[in-house]
Amino acid sequence: MMQDRDFEIFLATAPGQEAALYGEIRLKGFRQPQAVPGGVVIRGGWPEVYRANLWVRGANRVLARIDAFRVTHLAQLDHRARLVPWATVLRPDIAFRVEASCTGSRIYHAGAAAERIEKAIRRTVGAPCAPDAAIVVRARIDHDLCTISIDSSGDLLHRRGHKQAVNRAPMRETMASLFLLQCGYAGNEPVFDPMCGSGTFVIEAAEIAARLNPGRSRHFAFELLANFDEATWRKLRETRSTRAPTAHYYGSDRDAGAIAMSRANAERAGVTAYTSFQQTPISDIRPPCDQPGLVIVNPPYGTRIGDRAALVPLYRALGRTLAAHFTGWRVGLVTTEPTLAHATGLPFLPPAAPIPHGGLRVTLFQTAPLA
Repeated sequence: MMQDRDFEIFLATAPGQEAALYGEIRLKGFRQPQAVPGGVVIRGGWPEVYRANLWVRGANRVLARIDAFRVTHLAQLDHRARLVPWATVLRPDIAFRVEASCTGSRIYHAGAAAERIEKAIRRTVGAPCAPDAAIVVRARIDHDLCTISIDSSGDLLHRRGHKQAVNRAPMRETMASLFLLQCGYAGNEPVFDPMCGSGTFVIEAAEIAARLNPGRSRHFAFELLANFDEATWRKLRETRSTRAPTAHYYGSDRDAGAIAMSRANAERAGVTAYTSFQQTPISDIRPPCDQPGLVIVNPPYGTRIGDRAALVPLYRALGRTLAAHFTGWRVGLVTTEPTLAHATGLPFLPPAAPIPHGGLRVTLFQTAPLA
């Protein structure tokens, strides 16, 4: 496979956030973006794979689709898998593993399909197979169409590489960035999270404003591939488009440990100059600056009915404080329960569909500027 070969590249996201991810990708200049269930498809070569991992904030992983063919039985898969140009992407000295899925196909046993593909790779490349291998080959057999992809990311992309401290229920950075975009945030207004936890919303907002590449502090699986172009990758990493933000980004939390975590994470991310964190209870929060902007918050949400009922006073206090003191600010609130959101008394716009998050389904509730 040549470095400039044109193929499909799939950027995965949580179901329900495809449109937001499409908006981000389109603004970053990738070719032929198309929102599809579970993510966005673009076209390009391996340099575009590198850029997608380095630049895109909202994707969970980037899959390079290296081949696709129709199969109806395992013997056919066994034969066809040996024709995939494995040696152009996989190294004989780097272990791999295969993950397969089957939907609406005559081949319905995902484990058997994975075994056939593993055998083909071992015979053609000689690479070892290991259950904890960093290189993952993904085979998706959907209505008898087998798509072979290389997971170019490795660790999920929300693991930016600079956050070491997290709270008990952290918002993933990828999801947080898309929620910011859905709230209309473009990097030119202040952002305030009054329940900041480990600082995810505040740090993401500051990074967006400073144009810091989200993948700047980590490694990726594509660095272990046979066709890895170190010179191209080095040039991409060394290219800087940073700018000094015109606004500031604020977080508060009633817990002193959360404030310490947020400050440490902001320092590792390199955004200390643009962020401020302060220990403050919800009833005492006030606008952190004169310019109205975006309040975005991910309050606690109980997983049991009793827990949810106990949280109503917290949501009510949040709503009253925002309504009384944050005139002109927009509000974005993420929660699992519409009843909790409405307990704030805030004038929310009609919400979008819920999104899977940590075994739950969360919804982003938004307001227009508060009157």
